[in-house]
Amino acid sequence: MRRHARLTTHFVAAACAPVLVGGFVSAAEAATAKREAFGALSDGTRIDAVVLTGRNGVSARVITLGATLQALNAPDRAGKVADVTLGYDDAASYIDRPNFWGQTVGRYANRIAGGRFTLDGKQFQLPLNDKTNSLHGGTTGFDKRVWRISDVSEKNGVARVAMTLTSPAGDQGYPGTLAVTVTYMLDDRGALTIDYDARTDAPTIVNMTNHALFNMAGEGQPGALAQRMTIPASRYTPVNAALIPTGALAPVAGTPFDFRTARAIDEVVRDGRDPQIVIGRGIDHNFVLDGGRSAEPKLAVRLEDPGSGRVLEVLTDQPGVQVYTGNFLDGALVGKSGHLYRMGDGVALEPQLFPDTPNQPAFGSARVDPGKPYHHRMIYRVSVAR
Repeated sequence: MRRHARLTTHFVAAACAPVLVGGFVSAAEAATAKREAFGALSDGTRIDAVVLTGRNGVSARVITLGATLQALNAPDRAGKVADVTLGYDDAASYIDRPNFWGQTVGRYANRIAGGRFTLDGKQFQLPLNDKTNSLHGGTTGFDKRVWRISDVSEKNGVARVAMTLTSPAGDQGYPGTLAVTVTYMLDDRGALTIDYDARTDAPTIVNMTNHALFNMAGEGQPGALAQRMTIPASRYTPVNAALIPTGALAPVAGTPFDFRTARAIDEVVRDGRDPQIVIGRGIDHNFVLDGGRSAEPKLAVRLEDPGSGRVLEVLTDQPGVQVYTGNFLDGALVGKSGHLYRMGDGVALEPQLFPDTPNQPAFGSARVDPGKPYHHRMIYRVSVAR
């Protein structure tokens, strides 16, 4: 735990663009973790939550259904706190009206073409839950499982919850029994670190991330696409009509995908002159981070709401980040506080391996072997621009 706290503090202290919410706090004022009930599913299955709270006004609620970040509350420049993630107020809706609202997604986040991949000469077939593709682990991925809380603790100024899940061999067509742990850690300076760890007893593929949709003005507020986004990526992966990468690593220069300097998302998501924007109905693409795979998390995305001043920085040790601008939200889902979610009401920022990596060797490898566990560390760092 000491290692986690030290790394998280390093990344918060390193921030230079925004003014951080709050400052140094003593051990007596450290972040807290509190376990509470979060209702039940339609079949009566109990769902628990753990609320991680920092002394600077940032808090996160994580629920056992899907190891989901159900809420991330952050103050604006006037100190007004708002939840900046889309989702539901009750547990049952996450199953009865499914969408991806802050869940842990796996075994393989994003799309696999045809739901097929080959490992050591053997082909494996996954469920097709996205037309001709397998998406986010299949029909019953990690997002729809009830996880077990293995640790709730407060130590070294960091509040923490760890949740575990066992995915048996053959689960959704994937080989190998996978033992998974997701750990959320919140410090007092607005950094929520998420660690994904997995061990297998046979060769398999793994790619895990969080699928929160953010609106830094506050969920249910208009104008998520008016927020300014920065992505340190000189290339992206164009897709075909099925939203599967073509294999190209195309330059962003001169395209709507150039966010190397901050720009409002709304400037590009309606640009029908670009065939990639037409295919995705906006942005639903993987960006190739200039930092590639890294030993420590580096900046992947910065999202700022000019009105409130709230800033979100997403850091990761993975090589890509999928950006999805809520293109398929059509007003059919009623979320928190009775808010009806429409196109562009939230933006997903998903650090991960590239989509369809198991079928595209040029993208690297998603393989995980016995004795060589999977690890992904990502950070949501919240602050305020004054």
